[in-house]
Amino acid sequence: MARYELKLPKMGESVAEATITSWVKEVGETIDIDDTVVEVATDKVDSEVPSEVEGTLVEILFEKDTVVQVGETIAIIEVEGEERATTDASKKEEVKPETVAAVEKTVEVAKETAATTIDTSSSDRFYSPLVKSIAQTEGISVEELETIKGTGKEGRVTKNDILSYLESRGSQPKVAASASTEKKSAPQSAPAPTPVSLSGQDEIIEMSRMGKLISKHMIDSIQTSAHVQSFIEIDVTNIVNWRNKVKNAYQQREGEKLTFTPIFMQAVASTIKRHPMINISVDGDKIIKRGNVNLGMAAALPDGNLIVPVIKNADMLNLVGMTKQINDLATRARANKLKPDEIQGGTYTVTNVGSFGSITGTPIINQPQVAILALGAIVKKPAVIETPEGDFIGIRHKMIVSHSYDHRVVNGALGGMFIKTLKDILESWDVNQDF
Repeated sequence: MARYELKLPKMGESVAEATITSWVKEVGETIDIDDTVVEVATDKVDSEVPSEVEGTLVEILFEKDTVVQVGETIAIIEVEGEERATTDASKKEEVKPETVAAVEKTVEVAKETAATTIDTSSSDRFYSPLVKSIAQTEGISVEELETIKGTGKEGRVTKNDILSYLESRGSQPKVAASASTEKKSAPQSAPAPTPVSLSGQDEIIEMSRMGKLISKHMIDSIQTSAHVQSFIEIDVTNIVNWRNKVKNAYQQREGEKLTFTPIFMQAVASTIKRHPMINISVDGDKIIKRGNVNLGMAAALPDGNLIVPVIKNADMLNLVGMTKQINDLATRARANKLKPDEIQGGTYTVTNVGSFGSITGTPIINQPQVAILALGAIVKKPAVIETPEGDFIGIRHKMIVSHSYDHRVVNGALGGMFIKTLKDILESWDVNQDF
């Protein structure tokens, strides 16, 4: 018998860790090649970790809700023979006794760390085992830990954050530090939650992990950005007529359905190139002007949650390339097959509220971006049509676009000019063009 180390695989260039959300296999269960052993999650994407070998799961090294670094051994699978053991990605031979001893030591360290850290289950923030261990050692309560400003991703408290906090706390008189902690804790207890009454017919549903994250992100965005909206109505009759004319030929040639989304996304990318100061982020009192146009595309999931896959360098794609990327990302988003890198790095977001029949909406900015566009439903309306021969009434296809932007750095002129440029691009669509 040989022992195979199942490691947390690399899930993207910018992903260094993941949280174990569920063990699909239990100790003692038989595992086939490609069987899912454990489910893990990054900020938004849930991923499955499959086994590369056949065997029996003999040891689980990390419990549920533990944050694990990429490359760490998370479980041990016992396999038959030496050949099976060499299927490790690093092509190692049968695991040596000293390696097994090292793994067993890792298990003990993990167990000791888990036993000596504070309980943060009541908190909405993620804390790594190292941060919790430091907090336990230094006598930092959960309430005090909550007051520490995190510089990590999504505001996560890092090792340096808590060490800096301890240094500044240690340089102050204990009484003052205590008073400071009380002051910081006071606002948390001030807004008492409104009591919720229940009847016999009511059902209590636990929010999903993704639902909790989305809820936190939305509240954080409202508290961060000064949201302002501008609206404009766009005549998309030429686009509707052109798509109806070419969609069958397009699908035959490209093997893809041509929807309105790639047309609008391509127009948004062109608009950003003309107004680059909408493609920014805020870092304290500094503005970061983004060099790439990476469009986030809000997509609804079957469970009612929302995810935002990102189209990288969208301004460099033609209509065919844009269509293929959008269809691929949307399909894999609904199937929960997106990679972590595919939902990161967005610089501007578009959401299609019209797909649910809404004529407009006021979306919340996807931090750390400074603007988001909502596309309303396309509806037929009677409209005044101006011609050299005079005005007349005709039936036109109209769409209302809503632009939410951060008034801290985007004034009304830029926010309004942006959607006026988008309107001009879409209304000047050439009905005789090829695809």
